[in-house]
Amino acid sequence: MCTAISFKAKNHYFGRNLDLDFSYNESVVISPRNFPFKMRCLDDITTHFAIIGMATVVDGVPLYYEATNEKGLSIAGLNFPDNAHYNNKKDGVNNITPFEFIPYVLSRCENVDDASVVLKNINLVNISFSEELPLSPLHFFICDSEKSITVEPLKTGLKIYENPVGVLTNNPTFDWHLLNLQNYTSLHNGLAVNKLFKSFNLHNFSLGLGAVGLPGDFSSPSRFVKAMFVKENSPKNLETDSAVNHFFHILSSVAMPKGCVQTERGEFEYTRYTCCCDTKKGDYYYTTYENPKITKISMHKFNLNKRKIYEIKLRQQ
Repeated sequence: MCTAISFKAKNHYFGRNLDLDFSYNESVVISPRNFPFKMRCLDDITTHFAIIGMATVVDGVPLYYEATNEKGLSIAGLNFPDNAHYNNKKDGVNNITPFEFIPYVLSRCENVDDASVVLKNINLVNISFSEELPLSPLHFFICDSEKSITVEPLKTGLKIYENPVGVLTNNPTFDWHLLNLQNYTSLHNGLAVNKLFKSFNLHNFSLGLGAVGLPGDFSSPSRFVKAMFVKENSPKNLETDSAVNHFFHILSSVAMPKGCVQTERGEFEYTRYTCCCDTKKGDYYYTTYENPKITKISMHKFNLNKRKIYEIKLRQQ
């Protein structure tokens, strides 16, 4: 399970919590403009926008969990079990595997409008990376500094939703999450308003009573509501350092401590890392469960015209 958000302060910031019960030895990976992405069903992509994000590198191939390109377009893939549906190859469309989706879109698109055009001709195909790495069931969060969309591969086809709240978690489908927000329209960040018994003086005995009913559990519907509430009630005029710091606080409000969420296998799922990208500057920040200190990696300090990826190991201590 995971939570991804788009946050607009003086700059635009994108990032996510990655919640898993095991690690794929992920690293921060920069794919320079001339690194070739080898495609399974299409011609290889030999030149493209530079990309930075978290990925597992297998046989020299970066399998991105989330990433941002040098133009500021960002994509995250989030777990979407039971609902995600991938198809067989089709004629007359661009057949893309789910693990190719992030680099394919970020290679050629500068913003959400560009991505929306490209998505109209994409067919997500059921081709695994390898026998050892079968496909993950995913849906995708795509954003730039002005708007966000959610992309869900369903049995009925590739569904594209406008995402006005700039948040994505996991199941159910995105339209359900938007409808569920109607259950929380009375929440606010001020004092409670007595509408229960007006002839009796029911007073506020604590700050924060306007948000009574805000979910606090770790389910995807609850994380969706809470992340949206915290983000919407965040200050918007923050400079870079303050904005990045606050971004991590937003995601910490929906992070999973180890021991609180147990899987069917008896393992504990927890927030293994949190990341934030300043999409204007190309600066990628992250923390890990073991190391809460924010680490910064600046994409533009690297040679972005090379043909080899940069793989930066995570600082765990």
